[in-house]
Order: sequence, then C-alpha cells, then structure tokens
Amino acid sequence: MWALTALLLLVPRSGQAATLEKPILSLHPPWTTIFKGERVTLKCDGYHPLLLELWPISTLWYLGHLLLPSHKKSIEVQTPGVYRCQTRGAPVSDPIHLSVSNDWLILQVPYAPVFEGEPLVLRCRGWYDKVVYKLHYYHDGQAVRYFHSSANYTVLQARASDSGRYQCSGTMRIPVESAPLFSAKVAVTVQELFRAPVLRVMGPREARGAALGGVVLRCDTRLHPQKRDTPLQFAFYKYSRAVRRFDWGAEYTVPEPEVEELESYWCEAATATRSVRKRSPWVQLPGPGSPLDPASTTAPAPWAAALAPGNRPLSFRKPPVSRSVPSVTSVPNTTSTGLQFPASGAPTAGPPACAPPTPLEQSAGALKPDVDLLLREMQLLKGLLSRVVLELKEPQALPELRGTPETPTSHFAVSPGTPETTPVES
Repeated sequence: MWALTALLLLVPRSGQAATLEKPILSLHPPWTTIFKGERVTLKCDGYHPLLLELWPISTLWYLGHLLLPSHKKSIEVQTPGVYRCQTRGAPVSDPIHLSVSNDWLILQVPYAPVFEGEPLVLRCRGWYDKVVYKLHYYHDGQAVRYFHSSANYTVLQARASDSGRYQCSGTMRIPVESAPLFSAKVAVTVQELFRAPVLRVMGPREARGAALGGVVLRCDTRLHPQKRDTPLQFAFYKYSRAVRRFDWGAEYTVPEPEVEELESYWCEAATATRSVRKRSPWVQLPGPGSPLDPASTTAPAPWAAALAPGNRPLSFRKPPVSRSVPSVTSVPNTTSTGLQFPASGAPTAGPPACAPPTPLEQSAGALKPDVDLLLREMQLLKGLLSRVVLELKEPQALPELRGTPETPTSHFAVSPGTPETTPVES
C-alpha cells in the first residue's frame, strides 16, 4: 500500500506536463568542439520528484534517438553527437551538439546561444593546449584579429552582423615551428534579443490614464522566449526631437494640439545598458474597418479628423498649405493690375475637360489632382518669368508697359501650353 502511494506521488498531476518548463542542459567546459580522447560534463537542471529513494529514475538522457543508461543529473561523455535530457513530467530539453576533432587546431565556440548585446568569445586551441603562434581569426573569410600567441577573440557586444562562419590559423612548435595550420570552419549565429518595435495608436478601451483629447501611442516589441525577463526601456520622438526620453513605460500620450502631426512620431526600444537599441518605423495609423477607423464609428473621437483629413493619409511633414491659385490684386506703381486666365485654361480642381492633355499631363495622369495643379502653377510662374526676362532684354519691344499709373494698362493672359505671353488689349 505504501509503495503504491509513493508511485502515485511521483506521477505528475493532470496538466502538469504542459505547465512545467523544459529542463536546461548545460556543458562544462562550455565548448562544443573537443579533441579526441577528452571528456566533458553534461548537466540537466529541471523538475525532479522529491521521493527519489522510492523511484530513482528522475532524469532521462538521449544521444540522438538512443536512450542512454544513466539517470543521474549529470554525466560525462566523449562521444560526438546530439545530446538531450528530460526530467519527469517535463518536455525534452534543447539539444547540445558535441563535436570531436583529431586535427592539430580547433576553433571552440560556446554551446549556449549568444544574443545581441552579449559578449561573443571564440577560442583557437592547439592540440592538447599547445601554444599557437602567429594566430589569426577569420570571419567569413576575412581576417579580423591577429595575436602573437594563443589568445581568445572576444566581441564585447555582439550584433546580428557578427553572425557567420569563423576560422582560425596559426603555427605550433612540434618540435620546430610548423607551417600555418587552419582549423575547421564553425558557424556562429547571434540571436535577436527583441524585435524592432512598432508604434501604434491605441483604442479608447486599451488606453489607460490618457488625457482628454489626447492620443495614446504604444511602442510594441517582443522579447526572445529565452530572454523574456529582460527589462526594456522606451523613448518617443517627434521628427528628430525626443518628446520623452528613455523610461520603463511603453505608452505615451500625444497632447491634443499636436494630434494633427501624429504621423511624425516614432519610438525606440533599448536595454537598460543601451547595449541594444532599435527604432520603430513611423506611427502606424488605424486601417479601414478597425475600431480606431473614424469611418467605422458612429461617434468618432476628437482626433478622428486628424487621422484622416479629407479621407487622405497624413504626410510625414507638417500639414501643407492650400494649393489653390491666389488672386493677384492691383498694386500702385506697377505695370499690371492683375492676371486673367483664358476660359479654357482656368485652373480647376481637376484636369481640363476640353483641352487635349499634354505629354507631361499624360505621364502624370496617375498622380493626385494636387500634383496636376502644382504643375499648372509652375507653368504660370514660367510664363511670368519669361515676360520679365523679355522686358529686361528688349524694353523697346514693350512700349505699352512703360505707361504711367494714371494711364490704363493692359492685361495679359498666360497660356499653360506656351512659355511666351500674349498681350491682350483692355
């Protein structure tokens, strides 16, 4: 009866296997490549039953798909292959690849994954710790560091660009100095600590403690599962100016007067030591049909008009001024009292209905109407400048423009299709 009760205590409760985390497998010393004949220690840390004396099998060891006979928390191995371990009621651990070499020179890299901002240590080791001279380290075929004798190559703060294939070379005295020896190439991958952040607009239900009339922005990112306890800080910017420097909060409230320039905001996420910093794109405005879309709500928020003025997205620059053609009024002591446009060339909100499109208008037909209007204004300005240049070069050819302010002056019309201007008698 007592033995049966002990066995029931050792069996995990329903759902416990899903809640327990997989054990952590470690290697000592922490190098994945060793020389033939050397031994290393593997240690499995995880959940273990309390009544080990009644059921001693608490840890399972695997070499590939082969179950090893040992059930201890740590074992010594010298056979190459892929090792895993498993504790009672928990999933299988992450693998460790062990390589065994018979070369004169090996390049040793750590077994544990290296994340952004962490040091990356590489060790070029001679046969059974013989001293290596004229030591070179290579990254993707390019020499990156030279040492006179044996030394480790360390990248203090690893980046994604430090990933690649590494190799080392050097000479050894066996007993006289040998020719340059090269190790096998080893692949190294620097893991991403967290994703690049995304700045988004929060809905009224998601925002907490937002000021009335303001908009709450949130800087979202995701940490690697093995580094989910790493604290991050966030900063917010408007154009290139910091509106809130690094702090632990991932939210920022945009004041109501600045809501019209919402698309000029972006954020930055970083570790506490600033060893890893990543910036977001410009703020992502709500799409059509989303809860934040002004068109999908019956009672839009006060900042709804700023999100979609005229059903068009905002620009990254400040709101542009109106592009309508201003009227030119009479100014004393000037040679013209105003501008008159012919009926067929008067600027309108869209393209002309009767005038045939020019090649420039055909090439820009897919552009917005504002761009077409801007082209017309440029043609108008070109005509005015041509008129001024003609007057300066040939003042005698324009006697009607040299009258006094009391005499009636002539108006001139500008044709969008020609750079020259044609005088029209008043």
